[in-house]
Amino acid sequence: MYLIGLTGSIGMGKSATAQLFIEAEVPVYDADAAVHALYEKGGAAVAPIGALVPQAIVDGAVDRQILGQYVLQYGDKLKQLEAIVHPLAGQSQFDFLSAAKADKAPIVVLDIPLLFETGGDGFVDCVVVVSAPFDIQKQRVLARDGMSEVRFNDILAKQTPDAEKRRRADFIVDSSISIADARTQVRAILDAVEGREGVAYASRMARFENAQKDKKQEKSG
Repeated sequence: MYLIGLTGSIGMGKSATAQLFIEAEVPVYDADAAVHALYEKGGAAVAPIGALVPQAIVDGAVDRQILGQYVLQYGDKLKQLEAIVHPLAGQSQFDFLSAAKADKAPIVVLDIPLLFETGGDGFVDCVVVVSAPFDIQKQRVLARDGMSEVRFNDILAKQTPDAEKRRRADFIVDSSISIADARTQVRAILDAVEGREGVAYASRMARFENAQKDKKQEKSG
């Protein structure tokens, strides 16, 4: 199974590109959606986050805005929050990849916004970066509800610069022209990797399994 890491900065069209891979019948793991599911009512992260930040639980779900304000106010608690969310998100990805492997999917896309920032690019077979000129990116982002230029710049400061992502990419999807054009680019990428033997799946799954072992040892110790 060949793993494609899909990433791109805010406003670059990554989510729309992920949909094009789905259109092409490629399984896509959406990291953001996985975390949202953990935060929803009945999600696995609700109880442990509630124990850490009780005020962040509203109607049985994690209120992301309240949680975000808490993290801003108590930055020293971020590692505790990450210790809750990261293993759960990892398990979600593990389950997704296991199911894709069982279904004999030849290619899988991991849609991870912070792929480079978290070192995830070292655990995929190739990286696809979605990009567009800065003026188009800015126009898209500022058109969003509740977005300001200050917030936009703050988000950019926390992300690997687009130029650096493009430099490190194996493939680049230019999302500035049209959906039809982006679809053609996605098809070309799939044609280019078709039949390639992936090596990242084994190392990625081993990483998850080792993390689970470490967690069990911590509990037993």
